[in-house]
Amino acid sequence: MNPQEFCDQVSSKFKELFDIANISYTTFIRTTEQRHKDAVKYFWKCLMNNGFIYKGRYKGWYSVSDEAFYNTSHVQEIQNPDSKEKLMIATESGQSVEWTIEENYKFRLSEFQDKLKSWLEENPQVIMPINKFNEVKAWIDSGLSDLSISRPHSRLDWGVDVPEDSEQTVYVWLDALINYLTVTGFPWPHDDLNGWPVDIHVIGKDILKFHAVYWPAFLMAANLPLPQKILAHSHWTMEKQKMSKSRGNVVDPIKVMNDYGVDTIRYYLMRDGGIADDGDYSDENIKVRYRKDLAGQLGNLVSRSISPALNPSSIVPSAPKFLGEIAEKDANLYYKLQSLPDLVDKHFQNMEFGKGLSFIFDAIAEANKYFTDNEPWKLKNDKNQKEAVNNILFYSVETVRISGILLQPVMPTKMSELLDRLGIQKDQRTWEYARFGRGWDLNNNHNRKIKFHHDEKSVLFPKFKLTK
Repeated sequence: MNPQEFCDQVSSKFKELFDIANISYTTFIRTTEQRHKDAVKYFWKCLMNNGFIYKGRYKGWYSVSDEAFYNTSHVQEIQNPDSKEKLMIATESGQSVEWTIEENYKFRLSEFQDKLKSWLEENPQVIMPINKFNEVKAWIDSGLSDLSISRPHSRLDWGVDVPEDSEQTVYVWLDALINYLTVTGFPWPHDDLNGWPVDIHVIGKDILKFHAVYWPAFLMAANLPLPQKILAHSHWTMEKQKMSKSRGNVVDPIKVMNDYGVDTIRYYLMRDGGIADDGDYSDENIKVRYRKDLAGQLGNLVSRSISPALNPSSIVPSAPKFLGEIAEKDANLYYKLQSLPDLVDKHFQNMEFGKGLSFIFDAIAEANKYFTDNEPWKLKNDKNQKEAVNNILFYSVETVRISGILLQPVMPTKMSELLDRLGIQKDQRTWEYARFGRGWDLNNNHNRKIKFHHDEKSVLFPKFKLTK
């Protein structure tokens, strides 16, 4: 296929995936756009004018698959188990490399070794998780050679021409990384950085070197601020093996979202996806998460807490009257809910999404246990236990409300539906309201005017989905 046609086809698949997965974006950048080509040429001239580009001769290893140049110390010889043929591969990626001799432009990466070391020393949290930070530090400590940043046009015509030298094409990674600047409107008028530097780059671990070594050096050379943080997440395996089309152990994300629901898959990916270590994908694990967490814990608590059998008026229960200490039977759940937002915030800020989600579902499990232990169905007809039933229902539905707010980034559609059912106003679904007692307008005594919305036809997490 023509490269442009092929890339158009691939690009449209990603857009379709984002739409189905309910992923929004402020801009969808493609490096074939004119705005990007203009940005690349301007950036190149900045590096050239600052004295960090020179024309030289590259003699070494190049991987077409990785689109990367490798030193001899980073390649090794292996024997193909099928053909018995000997070949050279990159030790880092396992991809084949070829010996290349060509004239191209080089970037003075070696001049930035000390600056990059200082950057890491002064910003120990800039690359997360810590094992990826240590990888980058080791790369820099091992020594940096100047980097080829162009290919002869005769070998690579898919890309941006080097300014004032149409015989050379800009190296794909220099070209690609600049798209982070392109989307901010670079080159900026009047030195207005227009939001740069970025708060965080979210990348896969296999492209860490490009983002955490080359990119900061390029930016330093152009006198531009560096990214605030780089999160390098791990990959998904299947049965502990790397996903591969040849093995057939691959997953169609659109199919699994159709099978299990978009928010179910979003939750599973964020709960069990690997940050420091690879996550191991399985359909069975999705079903377990759905059955135990979503239907068994959250869905169950929603049904119990707004049950017409226990609360026929569907009026939001009033908050408990705290007279001195918290009642012993309420204490565990009360203190879990009090600490929950800060725990989730801490782990989300540290990019430990699975841990943050586990605290939310620990609180939901505690609320279910609290509900079961206090047996409100046995107390509902006893007038002397009216306050006790009210408190049980309040703690239960308050857990649902707080959890629903905290889970919005992960399951936006389902949590919107949940909060609608609770009658939570749109402007009371922000982080500040994810605290015990902040909802329902309790302080203004308006709670009696707010009613739950029941939808008898729709269960939040229907069990029939697990038949697929």
